[in-house]
Amino acid sequence: MSVRKREDTIKMVLQCINAALEKKAKDIIILDVKGISSFTDYMIICSGSSDRQVQAITSSIEKDLKKSGTLSLGIEGEKFGQWVLMDYGDVIVHIFYEPTREFYDIERLWSDVPRMEVGNEDHKVTSLDEGML
Repeated sequence: MSVRKREDTIKMVLQCINAALEKKAKDIIILDVKGISSFTDYMIICSGSSDRQVQAITSSIEKDLKKSGTLSLGIEGEKFGQWVLMDYGDVIVHIFYEPTREFYDIERLWSDVPRMEVGNEDHKVTSLDEGML
């Protein structure tokens, strides 16, 4: 996909992760799908323990990216807070209510791509693993 420079895309991934961590998102996974996907380079998947937390994570990511001048191409599912999809072109963010994430298990669909997991105890991520660059 690569609409942006690689450095700008990595910066956006880090912004999304850190905005999600601010709202205590759980089980954050970053999938590197560039070269495999025709619609994005990175997917971020995370969970919230309630529909309100899912909505708060969504709002945090949207506000943080908007501050730096990045607007979404679309956001779906925010009203119900079960599965929110945020499309930023080179980066797509899936925010799930925990039982919904377990049910759909979309990570399984991308089991063969490089991935990075962010620990639930992390407060801020400053770089991606070598395999994600």
